[in-house]
Amino acid sequence: MAGIELRNINKIYGNSFHALHDLNFDVRDGEFMVFVGPSGCGKSTALRMIAGLESISSGELWIGDRVVNNVDPKDRDIAMVFQSYALYPHKTVRENIAFPLLMAGLPRAEIDSRVTEAARILELTALLDRKPGLLSGGQRQRVAMGRAIVRKPAAFLMDEPLSNLDAKLRVQMRAEIASLQRKLNVTTVYVTHDQVEAMTMGDRVAVMKGGVLQQVDTPQNLYNRPENMFVAAFIGSPSMNLYEAVLNGRTLTLGNNSFEIPDRVFGYRPSLDGAFNRPVIVGIRPEHMNDAAIQPSSAEISAPVTLVEALGSESMVHLKIDAPWVDAGDPDAVADIGVEKAAVARFSPKSSVRAGNVARIAVDADELHFFDPDTRTSIW
Repeated sequence: MAGIELRNINKIYGNSFHALHDLNFDVRDGEFMVFVGPSGCGKSTALRMIAGLESISSGELWIGDRVVNNVDPKDRDIAMVFQSYALYPHKTVRENIAFPLLMAGLPRAEIDSRVTEAARILELTALLDRKPGLLSGGQRQRVAMGRAIVRKPAAFLMDEPLSNLDAKLRVQMRAEIASLQRKLNVTTVYVTHDQVEAMTMGDRVAVMKGGVLQQVDTPQNLYNRPENMFVAAFIGSPSMNLYEAVLNGRTLTLGNNSFEIPDRVFGYRPSLDGAFNRPVIVGIRPEHMNDAAIQPSSAEISAPVTLVEALGSESMVHLKIDAPWVDAGDPDAVADIGVEKAAVARFSPKSSVRAGNVARIAVDADELHFFDPDTRTSIW
């Protein structure tokens, strides 16, 4: 096993496109690190640079105790699992798993032993003599994993390996991959655009946007203490609701609604204290809003209901809050008050609100997030 470290890594293509900007972070030995971000953010480029499939414009890439900038992919002691599985259709499962060992020239007895063990771990023993065309998507993905496992590499690299699977199978396979990684204790870098996948699988998660690393932290810290508005909105599903507001002492004014912020909030966000008529961007997660008729709160707002999605265990209630909505993705895109953008709240399934009602909404003021309108960073 080995750790991976990226030191001031940049990637600039021939057309002067700057794909990665001063990427700095480490993946600890045995850690499951997830790269997450929207399409085009640079996460797959970073992974391919670790694999040696993309050149490094500047900076240093360390795997273990050596710089590997100019080391061929085959000599980096890593195994990569691709989105497409990349199985040989004319070979059996046994032959697909054994292939990298044959190329490495290992003795036949060693190859058979490793293939048998990988098949046992991945529950593929009964399928060893089948060809990929006779396997389900999940089984093919396990074969691709088996081919990586038998190499006993220093690190696994996985590029959106579950994106071709249906929703139910994705949930099953992400649990299997996370369990397998912990069992093998192999350093793993995993790329996905799905933040739910990132939060459920990673020991730590690296959030990227526009080729710039936004934050690296544990899933819980990303949720509780995002460093900026982009991370706050990207982590969590449905996304955090973001609005322009004004803080005047202990009173928060959100459009035509006002309520008091508890003193304890200023205890763990001291930079908010003493503000008078201070413009802020306030973030409210859907799970921190409920029907005030069911769960009363001292912090309450009202808003027209535009849509109710009853999901059985909860209701997703879409609300037209009378305040300027803020786009977390584009630093220059602050909406005017007239923009039609609904907030989303997770209401109890016992709520009787319907589209067309004006709902009374209980806000958990302890869980509000505050951001500076100019820097778009969290206020603590």
